[in-house]
Amino acid sequence: MLEAAGLSGDEEAVYRLLVAVESATPDDAAGRTGLNADYVERVLSALERKGLVSRVGREPLAFAASPPDVALLPRLKRQTDALDQARAAMSDLADIYRGARRRRDAGQLIEVITGAETLRRHLRQLQGGARHEMLWFCKAQYVAMPSGSNTDEYRALARGVRYRVLYERAFFEEPGAVANVVRGVRAGEAARAVPQLPLRMAVVDRSLAICPLVSGGPHGSEEEVTVAILRGSSLLDALIALFERYWEDGVPLRVSASGEVTGTEGVGVDEPLTAGDQHLLSLLVAGVSDKAIASQLQLSRRTVQRRVQHLMSLTGAANRMQLAWQAARRGLI
Repeated sequence: MLEAAGLSGDEEAVYRLLVAVESATPDDAAGRTGLNADYVERVLSALERKGLVSRVGREPLAFAASPPDVALLPRLKRQTDALDQARAAMSDLADIYRGARRRRDAGQLIEVITGAETLRRHLRQLQGGARHEMLWFCKAQYVAMPSGSNTDEYRALARGVRYRVLYERAFFEEPGAVANVVRGVRAGEAARAVPQLPLRMAVVDRSLAICPLVSGGPHGSEEEVTVAILRGSSLLDALIALFERYWEDGVPLRVSASGEVTGTEGVGVDEPLTAGDQHLLSLLVAGVSDKAIASQLQLSRRTVQRRVQHLMSLTGAANRMQLAWQAARRGLI
């Protein structure tokens, strides 16, 4: 039981005996454990060096156990830290190994798999091995993993993996989708919405991407899905850049205390801007103050502020700087 703390079976047996009594001589410990007396003396000396027991008398020589929480927890922590370091070193070596193989074998760059169940298994494994960050493109009409079934995300979030997820607008029209997004955001997921996404995709630690080449049927139908697994390459870099480009335009999804989600409309502006709104936006982009805008448009400052809030709502901007950026980028002025 205590091998993880660096104790042998006999050392654990002797230490457990001392924990249960006030103190014991080597002969007492030998008699109660059934071990040879000379051997028990060596075991006690080893436990003393490890800080697990201490001498409490000279005539006769006796030993008492140190408190388990004081003696064992630091040893367990050191073992855990060493294991974490070994795991990280192994992961780095595996990355170096795969990188070396990819440079000599193009087949190592792209792997093609088929079938919804195979895709689900790979997604579970990839999230289980994620160390830093997961990037997702979530389109409507799943092909392998229904909304809400990705419980591996919550386990990864709990151990500190960052999730950035982009949802297209149609995704929220599916039953239960909003509730599942609420759960993800509350668990720590950073989520944004866009009008439409070009493909389905998941990227693990910026070192591997998985995306369907042939989607198969929607909603997990029996039609076969064909998926590419892409490893470190310029193609992977391009997919990460594509994600970042859409992330810039995405509207942050926020969850209220009552469980309502805002931002699911994406970045589309469904109603045309009036000439007055366009003029206001142009002044805002130019850095004109609210007071000067109100003077030029012959409005009150309160009205200007109200119209700015309305424009932020239309464009999904979280603040005025983002509103000005969206306006200039999307040609609203």
